Amino acid sequence: MSVAPSSLQAANSREDGPDSSTDRAIAKDAEMLSAQLQAIRDRLYTPEASKTLRRFTSGEAAKLIGVSDGYLRQLSIAGEGPQPETGAGGRRYYSLENINGLRRHLAEQNPAKARTYLPRRDAARGEHLQVIAVTNFKGGSGKTTTSAHLAQHLALAGYRVLAVDLDPQASLSALFGYQPELDLSGNDTLYAAIRYDNEALALSQVIRRTYFDGLDIVPGNLELQEFEHTTPQMLASRHADNGAAGGQMFFARVQAALATVSDRYDVVVLDCPPQLGFLTLSALCAATSVLVTVHPQMLDVASMSQFLFMTADLLSVVRAAGGELNFDFMRYLVTRYEPNDGPQTQIVGFLRSLFGERVLTAPLVKSTAFSDAGLTKQTLYEVSRESFSRATYDRAMESLTAVNGEIEGLILKAWNRQA
Repeated sequence: MSVAPSSLQAANSREDGPDSSTDRAIAKDAEMLSAQLQAIRDRLYTPEASKTLRRFTSGEAAKLIGVSDGYLRQLSIAGEGPQPETGAGGRRYYSLENINGLRRHLAEQNPAKARTYLPRRDAARGEHLQVIAVTNFKGGSGKTTTSAHLAQHLALAGYRVLAVDLDPQASLSALFGYQPELDLSGNDTLYAAIRYDNEALALSQVIRRTYFDGLDIVPGNLELQEFEHTTPQMLASRHADNGAAGGQMFFARVQAALATVSDRYDVVVLDCPPQLGFLTLSALCAATSVLVTVHPQMLDVASMSQFLFMTADLLSVVRAAGGELNFDFMRYLVTRYEPNDGPQTQIVGFLRSLFGERVLTAPLVKSTAFSDAGLTKQTLYEVSRESFSRATYDRAMESLTAVNGEIEGLILKAWNRQA
């Protein structure tokens, strides 16, 4: 069917005319959406308009610490360690700060079991900072969901954790309560610590605390994209000067920035952008371990094949240029898995036959619990069991616990500890 030229002209005048140009329309849409997101946040997190973590029941707290509920009750009665809040009917509720305080108290009281209560790494024993890059250049593979839940799982287990949002879209930052265009101004992301000019800052200056005790974040926003623009200019300058231009090469900058705060953390989780650019390559060079998220659909697996070819080629170039790549482990994590979907089950079997133990035993199942929690910018660890159908919550939490427990086991193995 043909369209009359006059109709096309009329349509163009409506979309691209001087009073409603495309760029103005997009900018207006962005402003309206940002304002509505701010209004939603103000309603959810009044009066400070910031996120807080829920309190945990005595049973949940006991399970996190690794003691019985009865023993926790005895500590409370004896007045030992941080004291919980008492609710209706004498029920006890613990904040994560209380739980970590109790961990420290129990570790001091029983040095022989200190690591059981407080599993932090011991640098004197050669336990190096574990930097986990969560990556894949296919959007929608579950990188941010994986990164957020892994970082929170480790914080709940008593580790000191730094989450780094390397994605200019800043979804991880949003989950932790930061709206990039409102809460960040300039030089507030990792870019501040890896930029090439004299406006660079120390990484410690851009790290922010979160509402999870023991979990800090380096938020992200669109300024991260500047690293993709300035790095080619730096490489061109070095080439023009026959390599004499000063400063570290791009692939060493994230690693160098993290080294300045390594004594403060046990694990760093890097949420990589869905592209294989300079940021992702720099993150891979900083990583001690890699998680590649895989959605078990044939198109996603085909995309991952290209990702692996490109990654191998680019990393070989980086290695030839002096970059060091020493991974404690590299694992494929199956995400958004539907066990009753026959084709997905076949693809998972196909991946296991190819990669063996490099595919994590536990997959992250697809569940409405994740999306329902996301409606209020929360993770599954932040919502209570009563917020969902119990069967739905338990199924999702069982999957999540298995995945993160397996990754934690790999971290401990890298430190020569038993899981």
